[in-house]
Amino acid sequence: MTPVKLACLDLAGTTIGDIAMVERAFAEAIATQGIVPGTSAYARAMVHVHRSRGCPKIEVFRGIFPGNEAQAQAANLTFERSYEGAIERTGLIPLPGTVEALDKLRSAGVKIALITGFSRSTLGRVLSTLPWADKLDLALCPQDAGRGRPYPDMVLTAGLRAGIEDVRHVAVAGDSENDMLCGSRAGASIVAGVLTGVHSRERMLSGGATHILDSIADFPTLILSSELSTQKVATSVW
Repeated sequence: MTPVKLACLDLAGTTIGDIAMVERAFAEAIATQGIVPGTSAYARAMVHVHRSRGCPKIEVFRGIFPGNEAQAQAANLTFERSYEGAIERTGLIPLPGTVEALDKLRSAGVKIALITGFSRSTLGRVLSTLPWADKLDLALCPQDAGRGRPYPDMVLTAGLRAGIEDVRHVAVAGDSENDMLCGSRAGASIVAGVLTGVHSRERMLSGGATHILDSIADFPTLILSSELSTQKVATSVW
């Protein structure tokens, strides 16, 4: 194993527990475009939302409204207003162990990048709300990298901005299959799926997860134990 120098962490479902807020915002957004609860169109749309978790939100709406960019953009705008309004009302609650995990990573000299499928505007609102935003070295959204998940661009961009020389020095943690695809396609040495979010163990393994964890609280132990193993090997070879 190569020592980890950068940890790329997902936001919703991985470090903060706002799954219900996100789903309500999606439901409100598609309702403004005539897709309302109780209809088969609504059921299909929410299945698509679930399948696409982790992807850029505008791309999710383009999948729901194929060939109608105006509808997709309108729904995306409603989503952002709804979600940001919910943040203003209730704030964002870190999942158990998140802050402690960030402290352990920083103490071990690991840089931390937050990566998300939210827009730059929404990410800015999130960062202004998070009491632990000062523990982050980077926070990236799809606009910062060119393409969002499941493409590898955000992880690769985080590595470049953090000055990482080898993608094997990168570890990724997320709660969706698309998080896993992003990390594995980028070449990260550790791609950890956490079970506090939307997708099952099986879905994340199919996306390329190298490890499955109960929560982000277990992530530092995984990284540090990997580094310890590396040090032991290096010592024996020397």
